[in-house]
Amino acid sequence: MDPARFGLITHPGGALAAWIHWRVNPCPRDHCMPTKLSALEALERLREGNLRFANNLSNPDKPLSHQRREELMSGQEPFAIILGCSDSRVPAEIIFDQGLGDLFVIRVAGNIVAPSQVGSVEFAVSRYHTRLVIVLGHSRCGAVTATLETLLDGEGTESRNVAAIVNRVMPAVRGLLDTELRHDRPALLRASVRANVRASVDHLRHGSAIIESLIQDDGLVVIGAEYSLESGMVDFFDGAPGGS
Repeated sequence: MDPARFGLITHPGGALAAWIHWRVNPCPRDHCMPTKLSALEALERLREGNLRFANNLSNPDKPLSHQRREELMSGQEPFAIILGCSDSRVPAEIIFDQGLGDLFVIRVAGNIVAPSQVGSVEFAVSRYHTRLVIVLGHSRCGAVTATLETLLDGEGTESRNVAAIVNRVMPAVRGLLDTELRHDRPALLRASVRANVRASVDHLRHGSAIIESLIQDDGLVVIGAEYSLESGMVDFFDGAPGGS
């Protein structure tokens, strides 16, 4: 395969380097890498996988074989935890080009953090010793849009369950309505998506004694990120070593 054919020579973010690394050392797909990765190593693996996905270089031979399923019957060792939105356009395993057993994925509309999500993260970091947690929002998020519609237009929902999701997003975005962004709906939505991710990250970092202790003493890292529906790229914008 010719990397120039896919525009990798000029693609920002080191896509060519990621492609070469994958071709020379395809461990992310063949699972020959150590499973007990540090947070930084796990983050790099996610970045490389996302570059492959965004450049249409994902390996079609996903580790979905009978052999791989048999390997996982005895247990799992996910290298990262992804708390993301339920949106059908943002499947974590696909956008990070990972396979069976690689990621511990928690999905809920609006990537909100409620007790069940906190408990799921606590379970994974304690049971599997996974040391990277990503809160993954995305552009054009429907749950954030619904929250803004409720705040700006008074458009509520008849479902108390949907309202419970909106009510968890509201505190993160309400303050933005006091800024000039109120008059620019697209910009307000973009800022609100990130504010909501930051709120979920903060909740995980400081809303659990287990998680907070592991952050302080055992290398656990919680990072906020946004997936672009437009480009396919993930921006690790909150708490990521080395920036996005």
